[in-house]
This record gives sequence, C-alpha cells and structure tokens, in this order.
Amino acid sequence: MTFWAQKHRPGWWKNAVLYQIYPKSFQDANGDGIGDLPGITARLDYLQTLGVDALWLSPIFASPQVDNGYDISDYRAVDPMFGTLDDLRALIRAADARGIGIVLDLVLNHTSDQHRWFQEAKKSKDNPCHDYYIWRDGTPDAPPNGMKATFGGPAWTWVPELGQYYFHQFAPQQPDLNWENPAVRRALYDMINFWIAEGVAGFRLDVIDQIAKEPDNGITANGPRLMEFLRELNRETFGGKDLVTVGEAWGADLARARQYSAPDGSVFSMVFQFEQMVLDQDGSKWKARPWALPELKASIAKWQQGLHGAGWNSLFWNNHDLPRIVSRWGDDGAHRADSAKALAVVLHGLQGTPYIYQGEELGMTNAPFGPQDWRDLESLNAYRELCQTGTPPPQALAAVQRMARDNARTPMQWTAGPNAGFTTGTPWMRVNPNYTAINAEAALADPGSVFYTYQKLIALRKANPVFAAGDFTLLCPGDTQVFAYLRRGGGQTMLVAANLSGRPAAFALPADFAAVPPALATQGAPTPGTLRPWEAALWLLPGEA
Repeated sequence: MTFWAQKHRPGWWKNAVLYQIYPKSFQDANGDGIGDLPGITARLDYLQTLGVDALWLSPIFASPQVDNGYDISDYRAVDPMFGTLDDLRALIRAADARGIGIVLDLVLNHTSDQHRWFQEAKKSKDNPCHDYYIWRDGTPDAPPNGMKATFGGPAWTWVPELGQYYFHQFAPQQPDLNWENPAVRRALYDMINFWIAEGVAGFRLDVIDQIAKEPDNGITANGPRLMEFLRELNRETFGGKDLVTVGEAWGADLARARQYSAPDGSVFSMVFQFEQMVLDQDGSKWKARPWALPELKASIAKWQQGLHGAGWNSLFWNNHDLPRIVSRWGDDGAHRADSAKALAVVLHGLQGTPYIYQGEELGMTNAPFGPQDWRDLESLNAYRELCQTGTPPPQALAAVQRMARDNARTPMQWTAGPNAGFTTGTPWMRVNPNYTAINAEAALADPGSVFYTYQKLIALRKANPVFAAGDFTLLCPGDTQVFAYLRRGGGQTMLVAANLSGRPAAFALPADFAAVPPALATQGAPTPGTLRPWEAALWLLPGEA
C-alpha cells in the first residue's frame, strides 16, 4: 500500500476537490521574484482553510523552461528556481499532515532536448538512447513529410551530424519519446514508481493521448496502440494504489473518455476534455464567435449523462492555459463577485472532481496587459502574426488580451501590500493592478466573499452523497439566462439554479423545493419566481424524488 493510500479510502477523489498551483506565480519565499516550493508550504494553512483535498502542481521538474516546464530535462530533480528535492519532500509531508495530497504534472510524450537521453541519442545511431526518440533518415532540404508542429513550423528537425531528422509535436527543443521502445516505457515507469514511493497522491498526465503517434502516417493523437500503452502504464505504476490520475486529452470524445476513466480503474481516474472550453472560439482561440448559454448547457449535459456510471468527469473553468472565467463568461466589472459565485455553484454541483485554479476562489480577473508585459511566447507570437496578416493593432491586442495564457499566470494576490504579498523582490511578471481590491487577506475578512462560497461548496460536496452519486437532469435547456439542473442519487435530490446574466431572470422553483431553504444561496434568500442578476442557489432534499 502506498504512503497516500494508507490514510485514504478507495475512490477518495470522487468526493475530493483539487486545487491547481502554478508554482512560478503562487508564493515566493526567497525574494527572487519567482514562486517556489517553500512558498507553497508556507500557504498550506490557507489551502486547508479553503478545504481542498489535493494540490496539482504545474511542472516543477528540472527544465530549460522553453515551454514553462513542460520540457523536462530530469524527471527526478526539482528545478532550482523552485527549490530542491528536499523542499518537495518537505511539502509532501507538511501537506499530508493537513490531509492534503500532492499531485505531480508529468510529461510522458516528450522530454527536453537537454535531457540526458537526448544528449546521448544525438551522439550516434548506435547509442542505446538513440531509439528513445523518433528518427528518420533524410536530407537537409527534404524532411520525412510535411507535418507541422503545434507551436508552429515543421514537426521535424534536422541533425546534420547524424544525417537524420527527429520528430517533435511541439517545440524543436521538445523531442518526442518513442513509446514503441520497451526500454523507454520501462524507464518512465521506474520514474513514476520513484515518485509514488515518495508519497505523492497522484499524477496529471500531459497530452497523454499523443504518446502512440505514428508520424509516418500523420497520426499524432489516438494512435492504434494508445490503449495498450495506457493500460500497461497503469499496471506497471499507479494501478490499484488509490492514487488520483487525470489524463489530458484534447481530442477525447465520449467513447474515448469512457475508456480513459472506466470504473474498473484500468487506465485513469478521470480525463481532462475541453469541449466546453472552445465554444466561444471560431477555429482559433484568437477569433471569438458568438455563443449562447444553451450551447454550454447542452455540452455539459452530454458529458454528465454520457459518463454517469461509465466514467468520471473532471470539472473546471480555469487552468494555467485558459483566461480567467469571471472575465471570459462572467462579469469582471460591477458584478464580479456575484458572477464568480454563480459560476462556482454551477460547476461544483455537477458530478465529477472539481478543480480550482489558484485565485479562482478570490474571483481573480484577466489582466489589462499588452505585449510589453506578456511573458508567454504564444501570446507574443499571436499578436505579431495577427498584426502581420492585416488585423489592426487595437483589434489584435483585444483578441490576445481576451484569451492570453498570461491572464492565468499573474502572481497570486495575497494582500493589498507591495507586489500583492507575492514576493519581497521584483516579481517575474507584473501583478494585476486590481490586487489592492481583490486579494486573499480581504476575502478572508469578508464573510460574503467569493472565497467562502467555494469553501461552502467544498464542505457540501464532502457531506452529501448526491454530489458524487447523483444522475443529471437538465432543466429549461433553451433558456438563455438560467442554468438549472437536478441531481438524484445517494438518497438525496439536489437542485442547482443560477442566473448567468446581468438581467433578472424568471425561474419557477419546483414545488418540492419551495418549502425548504437553500443549502447555499449567493445573494441571500431567493425571491420566489425570479433570480437576480448573477444569483445562484442550491437546494438539497432527502430522497431521490
């Protein structure tokens, strides 16, 4: 039995709430302007007060940081900017003492080109590590095929001393691993088992649906051997150990998600899919499209009903790659707090495991930054390309500001003091100027803050079996303002209703619920027959009516 499982019941993650930390921006303990592991340890009491069960850390492994840590050069070493291996061990133990697990972010599809394996692989075609990666013979002017990398440019990079190209789905500094090689798989499994022995609570697996690529056939995701590899990964590492595992799979449909999160535990606990998160995009994240609430409701209903009893959902509005939800689908002006609460209630009432991204519990917003303050190459490149292809600069700026990943990566807003209490030095990235009004210190002092709505939602999930067990029935599917649904299961019935607009909305409370006060109401007692702008409430009844 693993360190974590000794204290936790099987399937604990079904009643859990996870909190994602972007370590570079969470808390700086040594004054160098970059968040670190001791900084996270120093904030564990805050996270315990919130009530979360585990912390997913975006990559903290040794890395040249070409892709913000998703280019790992040593899977068993902590990057010095974050601290040491002993700092991570101290965090794991300190978190465990508070009933909080640590979930590591692993990249098994590729490594950094600075990883020892790739450095060896380039030395000779006969080197044992050469076949750890994907190589093809060729000439400098004739790559194996015309495949493009996700980050732009060709997916093949020429190495003249070998007379070969290597394959990379992302940056040239991120060569793809060759999962067809059993030695690669064994090395990765041994590394994962090392971290299990260190006491982690689980893993988030980056772009895991791309490990079985067949570049000769133009296949990147969902290759023919994918499920074979994933089941072997499970058997050789975390299978049967009561750890939480979540696979990132941008290309997942319902059928694949059922395979990834099958109740038999043969692959992962759950999957990250992104269908809902592209509803406001027209082919490109930089090109907005009009959309209506019924679209979002229909998508969520499809996944709630499609995975009920057959898999498990991960629930999220935000992460390190997405803009702040209160700015995207809420109202980050006069109704900021109310809209943040309403969006929280809608999400946390669903079946699945909710993920809170750092600062979401405060209602943090997008930052009004431009190219001079952006740190993400994706944003800088997008702005330049939009301008070069004829988009007027003001429109290009607005498009990138709306969706930039930097919106999620501004330093955590702890206090109204210098640098929002994030660092005593110069922060690696500007703090959002609204930190003087939006910060953890102010939220903890205000009983009506967004923070306490999240705290109560977490407590309700742990106390009421309907959250994990209940089915899902969408109400008023065509309503363009109200998101309402019923959940039945675990001997309870739950009703969730939220007005996701800035105008009053009609909503007739079902008779069974009219006689009981809500278990949670974001604006005090609801008015019969109507929901105020950005008002949300949740009712609980005994019995599965």
